[in-house]
Amino acid sequence: MRGLSPLPPPGRLRTLSLATLANTVGSGLWLTGAALYLTRDVGLSAVQVGTGLSVAGLVGLTASVPLGGLADRRDPRTLRVVLQVLQAVVAATYLVVDSFPVFLLVAVLELLLASGNLAVRAALVAAVAGPQGRVHAFATLRAVANLGIAVGAGLAGFALAADTHLAYQILVAGNAATYLVSAALLLRLPAFPPTLRPPTAAALPRGRPLRDGRFLAVSGASAVLLLHQTVLTLVVPLWAVTQIGAPPPVVSAVLLTNTLLTVLLAVRLSRGADTAAPAARQMRRAGLVLAAAMLLYAVTASLPTTAAVGLLLVATVVYTVGDLWHSTAGAGLAYDLAPPDAVGAYQGADGMLAVLARAAAPALLTLVVLDGGVPGWLAVGGLFAVVGLASPALTRWALATRPGCSSMVA
Repeated sequence: MRGLSPLPPPGRLRTLSLATLANTVGSGLWLTGAALYLTRDVGLSAVQVGTGLSVAGLVGLTASVPLGGLADRRDPRTLRVVLQVLQAVVAATYLVVDSFPVFLLVAVLELLLASGNLAVRAALVAAVAGPQGRVHAFATLRAVANLGIAVGAGLAGFALAADTHLAYQILVAGNAATYLVSAALLLRLPAFPPTLRPPTAAALPRGRPLRDGRFLAVSGASAVLLLHQTVLTLVVPLWAVTQIGAPPPVVSAVLLTNTLLTVLLAVRLSRGADTAAPAARQMRRAGLVLAAAMLLYAVTASLPTTAAVGLLLVATVVYTVGDLWHSTAGAGLAYDLAPPDAVGAYQGADGMLAVLARAAAPALLTLVVLDGGVPGWLAVGGLFAVVGLASPALTRWALATRPGCSSMVA
């Protein structure tokens, strides 16, 4: 069982993992139940919920770089604890939402804190694990997060089955409580003031990620590949049901396959992406494997339903390998290309591009794939392959301005 558990051995990373587990159980609760709570219990329309979350997501982007930069100048552990306590308060405020303006205000506050907290978390991971272990730590936390979200989604099922005001209120309160549990676990870590972190490389500019075009080019390429997440969570479910005639439970099987493989393989597939050069090569592999998965999804259109469902699951296995390689390669590049004294700010910029890609993905991919059919799948696969193949060259270009970094990217 130890080999199946994503939790690392006792130590700082395990403490951080337990805090992540608690937090993501709450995320699973809220992600699964939020839409029904806001529409069925609060009384908002689906359009109001979608509009509010879109506006809040765009506003939330503005917090990534400033809070990431603050984590570079302060203790990221203490800063994250403060942010999670504030997130608990905001999450609990959903209990009193009774109109669209109140919902919009709460959603904006929630996503400002969430966006900033992701950058602070990245700085904390770097402080806990150090330069040689941060990509491994990132992969470990990804596996733990998937487990936590799955548990939270399962627990949310009870509230959705009950479909009562009390059940939804318990769901909201449970989400808020997990932030406090996570914050309490983080306090078991030592403080990481800047004086205890690696010395600054004096020749590198301090914290100007939005002006660093070479970093943004590499991070932007990673963000383009991030479109694949919407392929799995939105496009594949709709394609399975409407285009190949699969019964709805197949969608659950696809998502469960991805979740289980992520928990089991995230750490194993993270090896070899600790620095920029090998991470770029892994990004190339990720792009090509994701392209192969898109090709397999396209082939399902020409098969009988039973065979198409089988190939859908095989494609999801291939997709998951590409997904995990992309995740750790993106982390390795974002960490290693950042100046040592500006990890948080650069991670904030990287996260901002990722959020923009996620925001554009639903409209773009439903138009290209669901309306375009097989040619749409091939176009998306071609995009992933081109971006993957371009990643080593972009990384060499970025490394050329980083003193002390090797530019040997094959």
